[in-house]
Amino acid sequence: MSRAALVVIDVQESFRQRPIWAYGSNPDMIRQVDRLVAAARQRGDLVVWVLHSEPGTGGLFDPARGYVRLIDGLVPAEGEPTLVKTAHNAFTTTNLQQLLTQAGITDITVCGIRTEQCVETTTRVGADLGYRMTFVTDATLTFPIPHRDLPETATVAEILADPRTLTNEEIVTRTEYALAGRFATIRTVDEVTGATFAGSRG
Repeated sequence: MSRAALVVIDVQESFRQRPIWAYGSNPDMIRQVDRLVAAARQRGDLVVWVLHSEPGTGGLFDPARGYVRLIDGLVPAEGEPTLVKTAHNAFTTTNLQQLLTQAGITDITVCGIRTEQCVETTTRVGADLGYRMTFVTDATLTFPIPHRDLPETATVAEILADPRTLTNEEIVTRTEYALAGRFATIRTVDEVTGATFAGSRG
């Protein structure tokens, strides 16, 4: 039995409803996630899907709005668990660790949205719990981060025009620097899959 798992984090419709979606770091992210999933299934690895929920908020992550679901085109196979979290990391408010322990998992590969937020935080927690973590940057997605002093009502145009805004490239670089050699091994989709599934999605 495989001792590895792929954890797909927050690749959900909630994000596609935000105006900033068009300025995401990785337009190819869904296809890249699909490649990782296909390779994991072929190896017999456990695939776990995680969604983020903020019940009662009325926002895009409130399940009552109908967007707390996987992005169209990503479908769990029979027996693949889908967990719903309310914290940034995938462990604290779910039974993810229990599932992994029961399956004898020692190695976790992570991907999803957002690079520096839920995916990075899950990686840090997983490493502290003793798992060998692999962070697949080109199967993650993030968005420009506004400066803390910019009003929450700022438009996308205002965020992008502000020189204090962190760019996608800056965010990805910082995340990789923070994780590599401390919390995770940084790898590409090609490295993880052996490029076997390079053409698996159109």
